[in-house]
Amino acid sequence: MPSAEIITIGTEILLGEITDTNSRYIARCLRDDGVDLYRKSTVGDNVQRIAEAIQGSMERCDIVITTGGLGPTIDDPTRDAVAQAVGVETEYREELWDQIQARFLRFGRAPTENNRRQAYIPSGAIPVENPVGTAPSFIVVQGNKVIIALPGVPREMEYLMVSAALPYLRERYRLSGTIKARILHTAGAGESQIDDLIGDLEMLSNPTVGLAAHSGQVDVRITAKANSEGEADELIRSVEGELRRRLKDWIYGADEDTLEAVALSNMHRKGWQLVVVEAGLSGELTRRLAAVGTVFRGGEVLTELPPPDELLALTSDLQRSKGSEVGLGVAVYPGPEKQDIHIVLLIPGEEKQYARPYGGPPGNAPRWALHHSLNVLRNL
Repeated sequence: MPSAEIITIGTEILLGEITDTNSRYIARCLRDDGVDLYRKSTVGDNVQRIAEAIQGSMERCDIVITTGGLGPTIDDPTRDAVAQAVGVETEYREELWDQIQARFLRFGRAPTENNRRQAYIPSGAIPVENPVGTAPSFIVVQGNKVIIALPGVPREMEYLMVSAALPYLRERYRLSGTIKARILHTAGAGESQIDDLIGDLEMLSNPTVGLAAHSGQVDVRITAKANSEGEADELIRSVEGELRRRLKDWIYGADEDTLEAVALSNMHRKGWQLVVVEAGLSGELTRRLAAVGTVFRGGEVLTELPPPDELLALTSDLQRSKGSEVGLGVAVYPGPEKQDIHIVLLIPGEEKQYARPYGGPPGNAPRWALHHSLNVLRNL
C-alpha cells in the first residue's frame, strides 16, 4: 500500500485568509483508493521553502500531491519549486501553450503574455491537460516516487484529481485496496471517561480506533484497511459492535448524523413541538435547529443576559405564544474563572432547571452549552 503526503501552496492559506478545502478532498480520494496518507502541510509562495517541503515529503513517502501555485503570476511558484526539488530546469511546452490559448478562446478572451508561464513545466514531466481551467497540471516521476501538481482552484483540482491523478496512481501502483472510516458521535461523556472504557480498542492495529474531542461532544473514529470495501465494512462492523456495547446511550449517531437532528427526531416521536430562548450563544442553537426544520417552531435570541428566573419566564412566554409542548432556555454567564451554563426545560406537566459550571476555555463555553442542551432534548 503506497504512502502519500499533501502540500497546499499559497500564502493566503498560510495566513488564514482563505480556508483550505482541497487537502480534505484529496485526502478522502486517497483514502478511498487505499493510499496511506502520512501528513498534510501548507507552504507560502516561496520557491525555496516549497522545494524543501517536497524533498522532505519524498524522503518519507511514495506520492507527493501539491495543490496551488500554478497560475500565471510571478507569485505562482510551484513549477519552479518542483523543478528545483528534483534538480532540473523548467522547459517550455508548445502543446500546453496551444491548449491555454484554445481555452481562453472558448471563454471569449485572449491570454496575456504572462499566461505563457503556465506552459513551462519541469523538464521531463508528464503534462496533464486541464479542460476546465487555464492552469495545466503535470506529473514528475523520480524513480519509484511521484509528484503530482494540481491547480488550487477547487473545481479544477477536483476534476483533475478524479480524471487524471487517480487513474494514473491506480495504474502505477496497482491500487486495489481501500481505507474506510466510520465516525461514532457521543454526547454526555468526556474524553477521559470514554478513553477509560475503550482504551484497549485504541491499541488495535487494523481497524484503528481514535478519539476526537469537541466541546460537549466526543467522536470515536474507526478506520479499516482492506482489499475490498466489503472486507473493510466487516472489520469496522465488529469493532463498532463492541464500542456500542460499551458506550451504550452515549452514542447518539454516526457519520453525518447531527445532535440537533437526533434531538428533534425525539421530539417528533413524542408528538411535541419545540421553541428555544438563548443568550450568550450568538444564535447558533436557533440556527442549527432551524436548519433541520421539523417540529421546531422558532427561537428568540436575547442580546442581554437575563437572570435565571427571567430566563424561565421568557421561555414560558414563548412556549405559550407558539403553542409548543416544549420550551428550552439556555444562557451562558461569564465569570472570572469559569462560565455558568443555565438550562431551563419546560415539558408537558414538568419544569426542570439545570446549572452546569464550565471551566474550559471561555470561547468554547457556548458550544459546550449548545451540545449539552441538545443532549438534554435527546434524552427526554
